[in-house]
Amino acid sequence: MGGDVVVAVEDLVMVRPRAGGFAYDADEVALMVADTLRAVAAGAHGIVIGGTRDGRVDPEIVRPVLDAAGDVPVSFHRAFDTLADQKAGLDELAELGVIRVLTAAGASRAVDALDGLRALVEHAAGRIQVMAGGGIDPSNVAEIVATGVDGIHASAKGIVIVSDAVAVSLGTGAPAGEGGYETTDEATAMRLREILRGA
Repeated sequence: MGGDVVVAVEDLVMVRPRAGGFAYDADEVALMVADTLRAVAAGAHGIVIGGTRDGRVDPEIVRPVLDAAGDVPVSFHRAFDTLADQKAGLDELAELGVIRVLTAAGASRAVDALDGLRALVEHAAGRIQVMAGGGIDPSNVAEIVATGVDGIHASAKGIVIVSDAVAVSLGTGAPAGEGGYETTDEATAMRLREILRGA
């Protein structure tokens, strides 16, 4: 990331039919295509997907979504980190027409895979963008950017968790009792931007 920092505001829609892994059956792929068509019709600036099978990119998932997206760019999310051979995955995704991968180079946190990120950037050679994501915060963003990645993805979560009591269990997403949810912290987001501008 050389030169001026560009802060882009775009509506990128993640198309994912369910929680869990990233191997989808024909009905799930059909749903992904339908959701992509709806998102594009609603004005989405980009589509974000992931699809794998047996540790490899599954083109039978990626191609139909690319076709449905038309001229709207498609990115591949951190399902990429589950690939057995990430360099081969970059090659295949670039050839298919995906513009970007979101990755921590196979680690849970991008900062724990700096050499891997550098290797992916070098291998991509400008054919496809490498965006780092996973545990990025003001304490580590500068060293992640120094790997040469094309961008970073950060949730800018604050340390405050909003308390939210639920009287009756409504399933795993809303169990009964005292719970809460994380929020994006404006100060953290602004600090990340300041560091990026100075990187």
